[in-house]
Amino acid sequence: MKKYILLLGLALSSGVLTSCDKFFDVNTDPNNPVTSTPNFLLPGIISQGVQTQMFTSLVTPYLTQYLVRKSAIGGSDQFILTNANSTNTFNYSYFYSGGTIPTLTKAAEQEGSPYYIGAAKIIQAMLLAHATDMLGDIPYSEAYLGAANYTPKYDSQEQIYQTINTLCDEGIALMQKPAGENFRPLYLTSPSISGDILFQGNTQKWIKFANGLKARQLNHLTKKSSYDPARVLALVDQSLTSSADDAQLQFQVAVAPLTGTTNIFGTTRNNFSTATFSTNLIKYLNGNAAGAAYPGVVDPRLTIMATAGSPGADPGVGTSSAAAIVNGFTDFYSSWYARDLGYFEVLTYHEIKFIEAEAAFRAGNLNRALAAYREGIRAHIAKIGVGGTNSVPPVSFPLISGAQIETYLNSSAVAQNTSELTLKRIMEQKYIALFLNPESWSDLRRLDFDPTIYPNLRYPTGTNVNSTLATKPDFKDRWPRRMLPGATEVLYNPQAVAKLFADAMATSNDDYIGKPLWWDRP
Repeated sequence: MKKYILLLGLALSSGVLTSCDKFFDVNTDPNNPVTSTPNFLLPGIISQGVQTQMFTSLVTPYLTQYLVRKSAIGGSDQFILTNANSTNTFNYSYFYSGGTIPTLTKAAEQEGSPYYIGAAKIIQAMLLAHATDMLGDIPYSEAYLGAANYTPKYDSQEQIYQTINTLCDEGIALMQKPAGENFRPLYLTSPSISGDILFQGNTQKWIKFANGLKARQLNHLTKKSSYDPARVLALVDQSLTSSADDAQLQFQVAVAPLTGTTNIFGTTRNNFSTATFSTNLIKYLNGNAAGAAYPGVVDPRLTIMATAGSPGADPGVGTSSAAAIVNGFTDFYSSWYARDLGYFEVLTYHEIKFIEAEAAFRAGNLNRALAAYREGIRAHIAKIGVGGTNSVPPVSFPLISGAQIETYLNSSAVAQNTSELTLKRIMEQKYIALFLNPESWSDLRRLDFDPTIYPNLRYPTGTNVNSTLATKPDFKDRWPRRMLPGATEVLYNPQAVAKLFADAMATSNDDYIGKPLWWDRP
């Protein structure tokens, strides 16, 4: 497993980012001039860029029903969202990560280090891709201007998607230059680690990452007449080829009292003490659970992702039963994904295989679809089934053997041939493999939360549910489709926020979040 030092990125970014309350006033404080070389700027851009997605993950696991609240109170699992929910999604994209990219680019151009410019372009594409998929229209053409423009206009999501593609292509071209054309190596270990903390200077992995981002974004367009599965598959062929290529940050060193040096899902940061697993998830994993998706088949990932006794709960219900409290409501931190020194996945080989499976299925290439689907399952199980322990709470995670993987792959929970393969079979395994990842929300939205594809989803019940969405006549319109603008935007760029609501024809916050994004419409 690749090891990345998140602390390094956080420390370096805190040293190069200014602290300013004004909108988009990044790296322009005359009392704190910033001068640095690209190798000391890139770690912060990477780590804070990934943190953007971590903060989004405080909300999306409830929208995708990986998790639910322990108590039947109003919250994101009942589709009650606030501007605060998305503030860090926006701020980390623009203030903490993206705002430093122009500074890095200028420094790298001056010294002649094109690899650094290429990495910055690909990270900028990553930032835009995540922000637009969560928020919709976002700034870019007028962003990062500091005091020259505190109220940038918002570019359309369609334009942002074109920009993402362009940035990836430009980044790839720069990563293809000979190493000898670079004044500075992309990754340095002496006198201290600096530079590329994501791929340790491996330009081929940066190229694969960029092509994977392009494939993911193009595959979002399944509702558009322009959707071309062949283009998606061509990009898949140039993308990640094994789990060793995964783009992820490994939390490696916990430094008290800096809780940001540990996993967003872990006990130290304690963001999920009020959460437990949903029945939706447990029905996929535990063939012995009531209403199991595949009765009698226990997924070998069950005791790694959850616990053997996890009963699950439905959104807005809660429970006070002793069994649930013991087995269900204290078990999230027993998940392998909740290790303090775990990692956060941005783009993985197993996700790429499921993208390939869907695109090939839509193209009618069922043999390729089946092979990619089964490889995606295999890759995910192999990745998380490596054994190990966690100290708080004390948990031992089982090692999943190759024989166990084969047994599961040969079970009724997995399509055995092309006649058994359906879009439902592909998407349910992708849902399992992308546990807690915000990307699952994109899948659910573009597939309209279809109960024939996701039969275990449960619409929230109770008095605290979002009543505006719950009363929509069409079932697919009752689910959240976008996050609200961040609180920073509401405060500093109110005219742009007002235009967002006008363009969406939304009359309230509760109404706004139910409006589909550009790629979510035909």
